[in-house]
Amino acid sequence: MAVTIKRAALIVASLGVLSFIFGVIAENKKPAAGTPISGKDVVICKYPSDPSVVLGYLSVAFLILSTLTGYWSLFYPYKGKSVPQSVLFQNTSFFVFFNIALFTGGLAATLLLWPTITEHLHLIRNVHHNLSTECPTAKTGLLGGGAFVSLDSALFWLVSLMLADNAREDHFDEVEKDRKVEHAQVLASAEYHVKGGAV
Repeated sequence: MAVTIKRAALIVASLGVLSFIFGVIAENKKPAAGTPISGKDVVICKYPSDPSVVLGYLSVAFLILSTLTGYWSLFYPYKGKSVPQSVLFQNTSFFVFFNIALFTGGLAATLLLWPTITEHLHLIRNVHHNLSTECPTAKTGLLGGGAFVSLDSALFWLVSLMLADNAREDHFDEVEKDRKVEHAQVLASAEYHVKGGAV
């Protein structure tokens, strides 16, 4: 089964949507706070079942896969024909959307990883010597925001792929036109020499 631009776009979009879904569910499943249990000179924070850590890491994993696939899909030699990267980056629109896709991917990773790691640390370091601790959880809203930016990143990769496809077609048209002109010049030169020889 050959890799086509449509298949590559479908994979990038699917991975981006999965990252978005896991991020939104992680935001919704995150507990508001833990329950402090006082002990001797310590407070132990008891948290309810919290799948947001696993879901947050899954969201990040699918974001990374979406980003890597999006990047790979731009430079893959479809139908065995490769295009120099310099040709793609000469297209201003492609250059702009490529950088936006990279930036939003990094921003989404930051927004997803920060609360996920924070929540993970709250769960594993739940014994506090500060007796006034309130058993906090990760900052609310970051996972959801990261999920939306992750989806945006996938969409920007799709736009970049569309622009790369257009640049590829323009490049191959230009190469084909140059080849035809060169072929016509060779034929004209050969014809000139034949006529010259006949005279």
